[in-house]
Order: sequence, then C-alpha cells, then structure tokens
Amino acid sequence: MTMEIKDFLFELGTEELPPKALKNLSSALESEVRKGLNSMFGDSAKAMLANTTFKSFATPRRLALLIEKLPTHVPSKTTQVVGPPESICYDKQGAATKALQGFASKNNIALDDAGLSIENGKVTYLKVEPEQAIQPMLGATMQAALDNLPIPKRMRWGASRVEFIRPVHSCVMLFGDEVVEVEILGVASGRNTFGHRFHYNQSIELISPLDYEATLEKTGFVIADFAKRRAIIEQQIEQAAKAIGALPVIDPSLLDEVTGLVEWPVALSGRFEERFLDVPAEALISSMKEHQKYFHVVDNNQKILPYFITVSNITSTDPQQVIAGNERVIRPRLSDAAFFFETDKKSSLASRIDSLKPIIFQAQLGTVYQKSQRVSALARTIAIQIGGNVDWAERAGQLAKTDLVTEMVLEFTDLQGLMGYYYALNDGEPQEVAEAINEQYLPKFAGDNLPNTRTGIALALADRIDTLVGLFGINQPPTGSKDPFALRRATLGTLRIMVERQLDLDLMELLAVAADLHSELPARAGLEQRVLDFMLERFRAWYADQAVPAEVFLAVMAVRPTRPLVFDQRVQAVNHFRTLPQAEALAAANKRVANILSKQSLPSSSAVNELLFQEDAEHTLFRELNSLNSTIDNLLQRGDFKSILEQLARLQPCIDAFFDDVMVMAEDEAIRNNRICLLNQLRQRFLLVADISLL
Repeated sequence: MTMEIKDFLFELGTEELPPKALKNLSSALESEVRKGLNSMFGDSAKAMLANTTFKSFATPRRLALLIEKLPTHVPSKTTQVVGPPESICYDKQGAATKALQGFASKNNIALDDAGLSIENGKVTYLKVEPEQAIQPMLGATMQAALDNLPIPKRMRWGASRVEFIRPVHSCVMLFGDEVVEVEILGVASGRNTFGHRFHYNQSIELISPLDYEATLEKTGFVIADFAKRRAIIEQQIEQAAKAIGALPVIDPSLLDEVTGLVEWPVALSGRFEERFLDVPAEALISSMKEHQKYFHVVDNNQKILPYFITVSNITSTDPQQVIAGNERVIRPRLSDAAFFFETDKKSSLASRIDSLKPIIFQAQLGTVYQKSQRVSALARTIAIQIGGNVDWAERAGQLAKTDLVTEMVLEFTDLQGLMGYYYALNDGEPQEVAEAINEQYLPKFAGDNLPNTRTGIALALADRIDTLVGLFGINQPPTGSKDPFALRRATLGTLRIMVERQLDLDLMELLAVAADLHSELPARAGLEQRVLDFMLERFRAWYADQAVPAEVFLAVMAVRPTRPLVFDQRVQAVNHFRTLPQAEALAAANKRVANILSKQSLPSSSAVNELLFQEDAEHTLFRELNSLNSTIDNLLQRGDFKSILEQLARLQPCIDAFFDDVMVMAEDEAIRNNRICLLNQLRQRFLLVADISLL
C-alpha cells in the first residue's frame, strides 16, 4: 500500500520581529518542528520522513515553514510494557492483587485482556497503538515548537495573556489544500497571508502550500526566503558600489541584520561631506553601521570614501528623494562624531586619569582608577619578562581606560581602545603606547587578532589577569552559565597570547604578583592555585577544538605545568607520542609502575645500587636509562618535549623485558627497595613531560 503524503505550510504573521534574532528564530523553529515530528513518528521516523523536505522562510513580519511530502498518518505501533513481578501480582487464590490492578489501571488495560502475559517472571502487556492521522496533531506540534523558541523575554499585548516575542496577527496552517483548524497564540488559523506593508498591504489567499513563496513574491512584493533576500541585497550593494567607483565593505552580521529589516530590498547609494573624513574612519563606520544600518565603501587602498549604501524596503518612484532623506539623517550623526572628536582632542588622556576615580569597576575591587594603577604595575612586571619597554608598559596601563570618559566613547562604546589610540597619538605619546591602548582588548573573540606590540601584550595580559585574580579573590568566580565579567573569555585570551606569541611566562608567578597588588582580598589564601586551575582547565575545550584526545590533555594536566607555553608544548609532544608504535606498551608500563609506586613507600635513599641487581633485565634497564640522562637533560633545557618522549620510547624493549623477567616485590627488602627506586627513576623521566599512564 502506497503511503499517502501531503505538503504542509505554517506561517505566523507578526509585528516587526527583532532583526538580529530573525535568522536564529527561523532556524530554531525548523529544528523544533523536526524534533516534534521525529517524536511523533518514533522508531519509524527515519523511514517515514526519508523523503520529507523542510524549507524555512523569515521576513520582518513573518516566520514560516514549508514541509513537503509529509506522511498523512503515523503508522500503528506495538510496544511491550513491563509491569511488576508475577509474585506480587496474584494472591494464593490466583486473584489480581492491588499491584496488578494499579498497573492495569495506569495503562488502561482490562484484567482479562488477552495482551497480558508473563515473561521472565514479570507481567507484560503488548500495547497496540492504531494508525493515527497526523493532521489533528499538527497544531500541538507547532505550538510546542513556538514555546521552545530561544526568546529571552516574551511580551503580552492588549488584554490577551498570550506571550510571544512580538504581537501575533495571523496564522496560516495548510495541510494539502485544507486548513488545519486550530488556535495558535490566540489567533485562529486560516489560509490567508498578507503582502508588503506598503506595496501590497492586503490579504492574500493561499490555495496550496507550494504556492506560498511564488505568490508572496509576485503578488505581495515579499521575498520570503531569508537566504535569497540576503543574496539579492549583497548583489545590489556590490552593484551600487560599482556604480560610484568604490568597493563595498559588507559586514556579514550587518548584512544579516539588514536582511531582517526588509521584505523588498532596494539598495541605494548616498554621499556625505568630505570634511567628515578628518574624523577617524572607525568612528564614521560605527555611526553609519550602528545607528543607520548603512554599508560603507572604500577605494582600492582600503581608504574610506565619502559615500554610503543604504537598503530601502520599497521601490520608490523617486529614489533621489529617498537618498536625500538618508543623507539628511546621516549628516547630524557624522557632525556629532566630528564635534566629539575635536572636543576630546582639547584634553589629553593624561589629564583624564583623575576622572576615573569616581567610576566603580566592582564594588569590592574599587574604582577604574585603582584598577588602572594595578594593571600599570603588573604590565611593568610582564614587560620586564618579555623584553618590552617597562616605561611604556607602565604608561600604557595608566592611560588604558582614560578614553572611557571621552565624549566619543560615551556615545560609541564599541570604539573604546581605538579612540584611546587616536587621542594618545594626538597627545604625542609614543607610538607603541598608543597602539597598546587599542590592543589591550585583543583578542575580543575566538579567532580574533592578538596584540602585536610588546607593550600591547603586557597590557592585555595584565588587564585580564588583574580581573581574574580580583573576582576569584572576592569569591565571585563564574558559576554555570553565569559569567558577568567574561572570565572564561579573558582566560582563553590570556592563554592564546602566551602560547601563540611564544611567551615563556610563569602564570603562577604572575597571579601572585597580581594578587599582592590588591589591598585586600577576602579569599586570598590559596588564590593563585585556584585561579591557575581554572585557567588551565580552559585548555580542555581548546584542545577538544583541535581534535586532541581528552586523555592527552589529562596526561599533561596531571603534572600541572604553570607555564601555558610549556603546557602546550607538552600536549603537542604527548599527542605525537600517541602515534608511535611503542606508545601503547609504554602507557601500560607506566600505569603498572604508577600502581606499584602508589602502594609502596619510597626508601629514604632513592639511589639505585647496581650490586643488588640479580637479573640481566635490571642491568639493561638501568644502563639504558642512564645512557639517556644527559640527552634528556639537554632536551629539557631546550623545551624539546617531543624528542624527550621519542628518546624514552627507545626503552620499550628493556622495560618489557624487566617486567617479564624481574619480580619487583622480592622477599628481600633491600632488593625490593632497589627495584622500586629503579622504577621510580623511570617514572620520573616520563613525568618530565606528562603522566603517560593516563593514555
């Protein structure tokens, strides 16, 4: 019998949805509906939905989902329900006990039902669920999907108690050519969608689900497919830029946001006065991007040009009027930026240091001024260790946060650091001090650029370490998903800088210096170790992203290197060691040695006495181990952990022979202790890199 299928369309019509969230809402809706259908079909989902396809649609005023070739029925299924043991289900006369009666009542079974049986000493029931039409279940499936959307804050409208991200006006639910009659979020379902707010502000009747996309575009002036609309906008921006002889700079996140703002996109180019180019380009871009959602353009040398591209939501009969309106809107924005820039330059960053004193960084950790003083001192310490200019590091630390009180940064908060760079240059500060003020926030996110200058590196590390030590020192570490001061991101940034910039810094020492710079920390005892453990644990996710097995991380973590660069070098060495043919046997041998040593107390003297050897295997292992000592010491000096493990891998034959031929736990105490000392020497050589026994 051929399985019957139909196409299903769902559309929720709303007030304008948040543009930055639109793409995620759309993908989440599809994901939740898929989950619902998989749950509905159960074990048969893979087979039943093999030819079913999903297509999402999202515009500022609608979320929609088209499901093609959806089976009309959920097939019947039989499941075995296991009940209580037979021994408690019947009394001596064979009558049903309360246990059996309860099981039967719970599962809606008659006590004389033929499906009841005894298997493996327990009462069981074959529950047969008949074939069900899917149409009556679609409403609940869609409602559940909407309830599970990632909406941080829902709203109510009018007198309704219904909640959603925005007020809901309509709902389309078509299964084939029939309306699925339900109420979703307080609105009765139907077959009528609606067109563009300006071009076709009318109801549009849909006959079948497959008509949806084409009907909206041809009749309603709505391009419902988010990806298609995004591609059209990108192409239009490129064409508009080409028409004015410029290159567009298309930020993907801005492109997504603009796509979430329009249903019928039309890209237009406008112009602003060249005098505004005296303002730092980043300030102009921020003003155009954040406030007006404009795309900026550059020349072949990547220098910003006095043009912008805006994306309108209508096809105007007089586009010049639209362009002129946008030019009028952007002019005061850019004028404000120019005014702030000129005003800020009249006061030096150094003169603003005292302005940081009233600003609280954190109630228990003091003001931003106090933080700046601590960061300045710590940056100086770091600069000494990495070969930087200590005076520049100290100066950069003092000025690092002063741009927070400038007019420009108060208006455009995303420009902090960058405006400090421009103002420091204007004040005549050293170039590297100015660059460091901008680099202090790098990296801002995963994969972002790192500081390039030594001063910037010192400042970026000092700022993060001060925050980590301070928050842990007042017992406010991250908990679960809560991390208000972004300590996890600060930690990953610190580790990245140390590892990728090849900085051999001792994190434990820096944490101690940072902690001592605080006047009072309630949780000072053991603070360095707690912060170090937290920071090194962040390496776990780092290496997981690099497909490094967890046991490699754990093997290195076991020996607790306090230098992140060395930690990484050891991980790379152990990960390489895993590929050697001797690795498995040596890991097992190390585990055996570790178990032996854990159960024995080491003799007061750890020296090995060759005169106590009784077996050739003892002599061989001792001789081979000693022959590597000078080589390993030299490799250790160079930090060549990979070669150390390669050298130790050569010991595998004599280690295997030792365990084959030698009884470690000899009855003679002196011989036994001597063998334990030999194994301890072997173990300590491996521990110079990692605890290989954990592999």
